[in-house]
Amino acid sequence: MNRLIAESILKNLTSEKLGEVGLADLDDGASISLGDTEIVMSTDSYTISPIFFPGGDIGKLAACGTINDISVMGAKPIALASAIILEEGFPIADLEKIIRSMNTSCKEAGVSVITGDTKVMQRGAIDKIVITTTGIGFADRGKVIKDSNLSAGDKIILTGTVGDHGIALMSFREGFGFETTLKSDVAALWKMIEKVLETGGVTAMRDPTRGGISAALNDWARKSNTGIVIDEEKIPLKEEVVAASEMLGIDPFTVANEGKAIIGVRPDKAEEVLRVIRATELGSEAQIIGEATDRHIGKVILNTAIGGKRIIEPPPGDPIPRIC
Repeated sequence: MNRLIAESILKNLTSEKLGEVGLADLDDGASISLGDTEIVMSTDSYTISPIFFPGGDIGKLAACGTINDISVMGAKPIALASAIILEEGFPIADLEKIIRSMNTSCKEAGVSVITGDTKVMQRGAIDKIVITTTGIGFADRGKVIKDSNLSAGDKIILTGTVGDHGIALMSFREGFGFETTLKSDVAALWKMIEKVLETGGVTAMRDPTRGGISAALNDWARKSNTGIVIDEEKIPLKEEVVAASEMLGIDPFTVANEGKAIIGVRPDKAEEVLRVIRATELGSEAQIIGEATDRHIGKVILNTAIGGKRIIEPPPGDPIPRIC
């Protein structure tokens, strides 16, 4: 995907940088400067299968995913646009359930769906439903959070267990039986992130969706020209995720999450930010999992539970397709 974007899309686009973050930055969104304000925008398409899953559905995912992309750039999410493509014959009851789910997630985050588009394609031309959401948020000029802002010495906070979304989807889809206890973590993060921003000290944020924490941390290391060292024993994992990952032969660090964030924080503010996160419903299992360093530039190093070290490589592909 990275090669496709770089070699077939970006090279054929001429895009002027209108704010602090532009297309070439390849962050979770981009911004447009307007006086003392940055208008932050992000867009994403959701092709998940199945469309209803333990912990949510495609409507909740489409709302929360884009709200989170705006939030981790340090912007207050305000509104969404929603484009829906339906397969001919798609049940109206399912569509209404999806729309209600999207609306509930938006209301909880203080966001409104303000415009959109709906199309129908002939039966068999599309798999049930695809949703694209575009989000808009606002930040003070100079306050947008960028991946490249991470600096050596910054602590890395993970707001909760990893792998829940991807492993729950895979287990449910393939009928492995874990779905009785394991649910997707899909959730809108803005209320938690708002408290983090008020506390201060944040240098970088990312919701580790496609490619999991492995992809997100490698992006940080490359963009910020730092190394990142994390401790395996500090990374929270549910027992069900560990069991399913071992059975499926999947590294949970490479699996998408839809209700977690990784946050780079100045060392003098890290413990305070951690306390604030743990006081929220979504962040009760948060941990400081490592730090950025001026060694191992561009690489992510894992201190293993048995006392060794290994390099965490960017995922070569998507281990679980169509989970977002």
